[in-house]
Order: sequence, then structure tokens, then C-alpha cells
Amino acid sequence: MPERLILASGSAARAEILRRAGVAFCVIPAQVDEEAVKAGLLAEGARFRDIADALAEAKVRKVAAKHPEALVLGADQVLEFGGKILSKPDSRTDAVRQLMSMRGLEHKLHSAAVIYEGLRPAWRHVGQARLNMAMRSEDWIKSYVDRNWDHVRRSVGAYRIEDEGVRLFSRIDGDHFVVLGLPLLEVLSYLTMRGTLPS
Repeated sequence: MPERLILASGSAARAEILRRAGVAFCVIPAQVDEEAVKAGLLAEGARFRDIADALAEAKVRKVAAKHPEALVLGADQVLEFGGKILSKPDSRTDAVRQLMSMRGLEHKLHSAAVIYEGLRPAWRHVGQARLNMAMRSEDWIKSYVDRNWDHVRRSVGAYRIEDEGVRLFSRIDGDHFVVLGLPLLEVLSYLTMRGTLPS
């Protein structure tokens, strides 16, 4: 019987990435107070990549505790801008404010993945991408948010590059899947190496 893989994330984007790669899995979202985890780690002076890693591990650990027989994958993403973390927007106004503040500047995305076997971490990786925003007008940004609110309200930074949001950028350096929120190539490499996926 094939080993069961669980994705411990409610992100539709991450599930779609894995599905398109031909990976068989089921989804069991973990309920984690992400803002409390972030605040605690920031107070301790943790690096942004380590915060992404800790969020991914918090998710995977919670699900793995209830399903120790399965291989469990947790993932999370942190947007670093101006020495701070930007979260998902609270409102359309907040989304516009975030996008306006990033115009013409660079920000970083840290996308972490952690895999648990049983009750212990077996593998982890944090990928990084650098993104430069173009100088779009306030009117265009407002109309972008209005047209895409149902999607961008679930995205850190209030954009999705897989859709119209790619027009916000002048340059993107880094793995496409890292930008989408999952270091897919590294995940697939590990699953293949351990025999979960055929080689």
C-alpha cells in the first residue's frame, strides 16, 4: 500500500502546485495562530527565513501528531519588506496601502517546507526570491485590487503573480514555485529520493 502524504495547509495554491506535479496527497489544514507565532519570533529577533520555517513546522507538527502513520508536509511563506513582515491584507484599503508602499522597491519572499515522518522532522528547506515592483499608478493598483480581491485577500503582499498581479513587477529573481509559496523542486527531489515518488 502506498505511503499516505498529507498536506498540512489550507492553501489552494499549494494544493494545485502539488496536484499539477502529479503528486497524490490529501489535505488536512492545521489550525495555527500564525500572528502569535510571528510576533513571538520577531520579539526574539529571529531571521525572516527562520520565521517561515517555524510557521511551516508548527503546521506540520500539529497534523503529524494526529496522523503519525503518514508523511506530512507543512509549508508557509513570509514576505520581508523594509525590515518588517507584510501579512495578508485585512481589507481592500489595506491591500492598496501595501502595494503602494512597495512600488519601485524590492521585497523578498521566504517559502518554507517541512516534512515530518512519524512525530519528527525528516526534511526541511527554505527558498528565497527577490521581487522588484514597477511604478504603477494608484488608480491602476486600486482597480487591480477591486478586480482581484477574492484572490489577493488570501495572499501575502496582496498580489498573485500567476494572474494579473505579474503586471505589478519589473523584475523577479528566484524560483517560480518559491514565489507561489512552495519550494516544489526541492520537495519533489526529497520525495523521489526516499522512494515516495517513482524515479
